[in-house]
Amino acid sequence: MARVALVTGGSRGIGAAISIALRDAGYKVAANYAGNDEAASAFTTETGIPVYKWSVADYDACVAGIAKVEADLGPVEVLVNNAGITRDAMFHRMTREQWNEVINTNLNGAFNMTHPVWSGMRDRKFGRVITISSINGQKGQMGQANYSAAKAGDIGFTKALAQEGAKAGITVNVIAPGYIGTDMVMAVPEKVRESIIAQIPVGRLGEPAEIARCVVFLASDEAGFITGSTLTANGGQYIT
Repeated sequence: MARVALVTGGSRGIGAAISIALRDAGYKVAANYAGNDEAASAFTTETGIPVYKWSVADYDACVAGIAKVEADLGPVEVLVNNAGITRDAMFHRMTREQWNEVINTNLNGAFNMTHPVWSGMRDRKFGRVITISSINGQKGQMGQANYSAAKAGDIGFTKALAQEGAKAGITVNVIAPGYIGTDMVMAVPEKVRESIIAQIPVGRLGEPAEIARCVVFLASDEAGFITGSTLTANGGQYIT
């Protein structure tokens, strides 16, 4: 039987590309989303992938949402923690609300989603947990103390959890994308995009499908010896 994959933030941007790539690789995919009903409905119409609405910042909502997905499709065997937000501000102007919103979604969300599926993965002796971090969680970025802290925390979370899951057949890995040509990035002024691209040795933005292919590999049986790793996909902009 096809394995079940759940992708948070899975109906737009990088998440949509991940959902589609996993579907095309033979997984039964569920795409979580938080708020854009119109985009989510269009995504399902275009792809046939079912969508489920809840906030990953709410633990109880995650428990209930995952239960609904598993009732519909079966046990979640591949979890992709992709949902993320930005609330950028220079630190001296950053509010507690901006800090907490980003930490609650981008870092606590990884706990809130992984914790409810972890016992089932342990019982079945198989699981794949893949979290989407960021180049800015590796190198930091001015105006993003909240985002950089959360994305760096995702990497630490992964390294620790990988050690716990290894003997149970669960791999836990991170992908750290650089600047990807999503709607959000393409919406910035052209001069800003040009300045970003000038810092990328390969001379272009990444494509969502390129991150999705990384996810498909890490989710596969062939990647069973890879755990606790950070797969950096940034065109050479930051080399670790």
